[in-house]
Amino acid sequence: MKKPRELSSLEIKLNAWVTKYLTRIPFIQKMFFIDHLKTMIHAGLSITESLDTLSKEIENKKLKGIIAEIKIGIEKGNQLSEVLAKYPQAFPPIYVKMVESGEVSGKLEESLTQIVEQMQKTQELNSSIRGAMIYPAVILVAMGGIGIMMVTVVLPKLMTLFEEFDTELPLATRMLMAITNFMSKPLNLIIMVLVITAIITAFVMSLKRIPEFKKFVHKLNLHLPIIGMVVKKINLARFSLTLSSLLKSTIPIVDATDITAETCGNVLYKNALHEAAERIKTGTPLSEILADYPKLFPPMVTEMIMVGERSGEIDHLLEELAKFYSSEVDKTMKNFTQVIEPIIILLLGVAVAIMAVAVITPMYTLVQNF
Repeated sequence: MKKPRELSSLEIKLNAWVTKYLTRIPFIQKMFFIDHLKTMIHAGLSITESLDTLSKEIENKKLKGIIAEIKIGIEKGNQLSEVLAKYPQAFPPIYVKMVESGEVSGKLEESLTQIVEQMQKTQELNSSIRGAMIYPAVILVAMGGIGIMMVTVVLPKLMTLFEEFDTELPLATRMLMAITNFMSKPLNLIIMVLVITAIITAFVMSLKRIPEFKKFVHKLNLHLPIIGMVVKKINLARFSLTLSSLLKSTIPIVDATDITAETCGNVLYKNALHEAAERIKTGTPLSEILADYPKLFPPMVTEMIMVGERSGEIDHLLEELAKFYSSEVDKTMKNFTQVIEPIIILLLGVAVAIMAVAVITPMYTLVQNF
């Protein structure tokens, strides 16, 4: 049997760099790791034994390497939460804090169980959002592909007929001819693709580097028809789900609110919760603080939190809120395709109608002249 070729030192370093910086860890792999770690600890295995077994079971190379490094850190006497905190991309602060709380209280297994439940709910929420986006994305890509094929292949053959007309062509036809002439040239297509790519890149970079621009875009998202309602429900679902999980882990409400802020995708919710964490330190109840943001947190949210604060069961009421908003997001996402489908069909119909008018009108004029 022929031995496999040994990799050179350069190839080994290149593979390590790709694994470390370019390979992502699927969310399901993280959930698998936490769930099986909990199961092994429940079965009586030590953390190092559990990590050693998991490093052999995990398929993702990046996560496998991280687990090996976590095991080394544990063997050196570090706490599991301390080692996990060194890998924020794999284990966000919310999970690290929940593990730390379990270690302090001596209930690590319970904390890991809560983390798995949190991850499962998050996975369900994200899956419903992604699932609803697939249909519109496929339709838009198909429309774009058909449109490009029409103006680069089909229409140029028709436009050659119109160029021989002696009479003045209608405005719609002239516009269609100009677009077709522009799109039929490969150089123009390349320039257009480069310009669109540059605009998208500039937009994304501005979102990352210019806080005020990001705030403006996120504020605009909240006021868009249909989309604004979806964005609010998604952020409220993540807020209530995360905060309830952290409070169940006996994490102080100040830290819990601050960590929860980072799980919200919209920067307005993020800023409001960071400010809330600071104001809670002064003794102001969370419900009273969130009531100052009526456009972000509806009265139902603030009133349920207020009831929870008075009864001492804020984590349970937040869990009920999480269930409600997760269900609302799921229903909205399922209905999203039904709402957006007529809009896509209408836009497609308008585009086809304009194209038909532009093509048929000069032909009708030509027939009349004869």
